Amino acid sequence: MDYNTTRKRLILPEYGRGVQQMVDHLATVPDRNERSRMAKTIVGIMGNMNPQIREQGDYKHKLWDHLFIMAGFQLDIDAPYPAPSREAYSMQPEKVPYRRNTIRHRHYGHIAEELVQATVKLSNEEERNAIKIMIANQMKRSNIAWNSPSVANEDIFSDLNEMSQGKLTIAPGTKLLDAKDLRLTPNSGSPSGGGKKKKKRKK
Repeated sequence: MDYNTTRKRLILPEYGRGVQQMVDHLATVPDRNERSRMAKTIVGIMGNMNPQIREQGDYKHKLWDHLFIMAGFQLDIDAPYPAPSREAYSMQPEKVPYRRNTIRHRHYGHIAEELVQATVKLSNEEERNAIKIMIANQMKRSNIAWNSPSVANEDIFSDLNEMSQGKLTIAPGTKLLDAKDLRLTPNSGSPSGGGKKKKKRKK
């Protein structure tokens, strides 16, 4: 029996083994003009097999690049685009730099910490007091969404005090918005309850 596991590995599986066999045969054709004509036909077949690629910019160039890749970058033909280099496709992408900052309260996020630090620096006490209540409400919203549906306001005040290193304090008993006012349903993890709205029955 001839199983796929024993066959040659497909370079671009999305085109299938039939197209790969056409490309393999193309390399054995001795006449350059005939190879070029056959290559154009194969590219047309590749485009028909993957119509979604037509939505990409300069898709014809991509198809010809794929043909050269499937041929192992060793195809001598007259193509409308220059052959890509093996080195260009073997390069590893650059690593995306990630922040190394440690977030103690991850459910509040890094932005909450930045807001706290920016508020601490405000010289206007009235403005600082108003903003710290807004931050506390946002922290409660995040806590309800991702952590506890019944978080106590005093816990939020304690976290805010810790995040600001004691520079932003809220008096015990201060009222924060309720879950319904925050447009959250406990355990939903998203605004407006996160669930699907029930369809109204047609009368």
